[in-house]
Amino acid sequence: MQVQLIIVLLYFAVTVGIGVIAGKKTKGSDAFHGAGMGIMAIVFSSASEWLGGTATTGVSEYGFNSGLSGAWYTLANGIGVMVLALLFAKMYRSLGVGTVPAIIEKFFGKHARIVSSVLLTIVMLAVGISQMIAAGKLGESLMGFDFTITCVVFAAVFIVYTLAGGMNSVASTSTLHLMFMYFGGILAIILALVKVGGVSELKTGIAAVEAEMASAGERTGFFNMFTIGGSKVSSWIIASLLGACTAQAGIQPLLGAKDVPTAKKASILTTFVVAPYGLFTALLGIIARVMSHNGTLLDVNGNLVTDGKRALYALMMNLSPIAGGIILASILAAILSTASPIILASGTMITKDIYQRVFKPDASDKQILFVSRLTTALSGVVCCIVAILLVNSSKVLDIVYSAYSLRGALFIVVLYGIYWKRASEKAACISMVLTAVAAVVWVAVKAFTGSYPISAGFSETYAAVIVAAVSCFVLSYIFPKKELQQA
Repeated sequence: MQVQLIIVLLYFAVTVGIGVIAGKKTKGSDAFHGAGMGIMAIVFSSASEWLGGTATTGVSEYGFNSGLSGAWYTLANGIGVMVLALLFAKMYRSLGVGTVPAIIEKFFGKHARIVSSVLLTIVMLAVGISQMIAAGKLGESLMGFDFTITCVVFAAVFIVYTLAGGMNSVASTSTLHLMFMYFGGILAIILALVKVGGVSELKTGIAAVEAEMASAGERTGFFNMFTIGGSKVSSWIIASLLGACTAQAGIQPLLGAKDVPTAKKASILTTFVVAPYGLFTALLGIIARVMSHNGTLLDVNGNLVTDGKRALYALMMNLSPIAGGIILASILAAILSTASPIILASGTMITKDIYQRVFKPDASDKQILFVSRLTTALSGVVCCIVAILLVNSSKVLDIVYSAYSLRGALFIVVLYGIYWKRASEKAACISMVLTAVAAVVWVAVKAFTGSYPISAGFSETYAAVIVAAVSCFVLSYIFPKKELQQA
């Protein structure tokens, strides 16, 4: 345990050091939010939005329970980023703005920008909260640390290096994080396969697990890419297709590209960084399931682990201390890689879309930079506090996760603004609010009753998208644009 802890702490120290050094390049608010970025800086910064705690511990849990089909989580994200790259990256960058709400203003107006800024900031904070909980659980489950203390320390780390240099720090540390994640993932697979007895023993073990599941009436097929269910896969793809085009943390580096071609090329490359990672973590979940079935997946107290949520952590602790420490650090890298751009994105939207656009249009660059750092820090503090408050309240946390569906559904409204001249600002504002309510209510009903309002496969993603599509269309006729009223 001591060796693993030392490696993790060293990784924290290196991360902070890189972030602080990179921060020396930040001379103004534009640099803090992202400006003049090259291809690789954009790729690493954008990919960080998609490869966080869910892509590691979450996908490994799906792998433990359903097999390789859990990898659809990152594959779906990759598909969404490719759509962004091919259809919208060029247009977004050519608008010359720094936030997604500012893009929305270009097609609807100031009020739509404000409403979308509030909603998208909530989405970003929800993602940040999930990362904080993942980090706290890691420290609590594996190292015996208090959850609250782990959250506070973790928050302090990513707040410090993010404030040091903003997007420069995010780009530099994300490079380290993603390299460590892929190295750690590949190393983990190799060592875990050796631990389980090689590929042939893994196949034998999976056959035994599937036979046991079949006798219990459970769905089998650990190497079938659709075992997890077509509804789940399609829901992920739809949410990713739409969400990738409104994800401030992923789009902000693109908006800071040095030119339009750079933005498009970087977006395409990001797809190939994001998509395959889930295959690694899902496979680790499968290996952990075999070890659990064989009675060899033990936690630090020597107890057999049968819960997919703890499987990846337990698997790492069954490897050699040095290797386990490196791989644990790679899991933390995944969490850090998302947490930092999330709070930066939140601070950027609050600063540029609300403070600068509404309250202080004539703010100096020094004032903007100060408010940016302040709101970024506050975003990190909020994520930490709410994570501590909600850690034992799974039903409330389910409602927080409805933010993912909201982000995707908001893009439906954006599409109306881009392609339909009749779409009005008032309709857009009301539609965004109705969509937010629908997403929260849908998940709340599932959390408290155990099933969705309509059917088991009709998730909050479908509900939010339909509400956004129908309400914006209908309301644009009820509340037409002023120029259409005058005509």
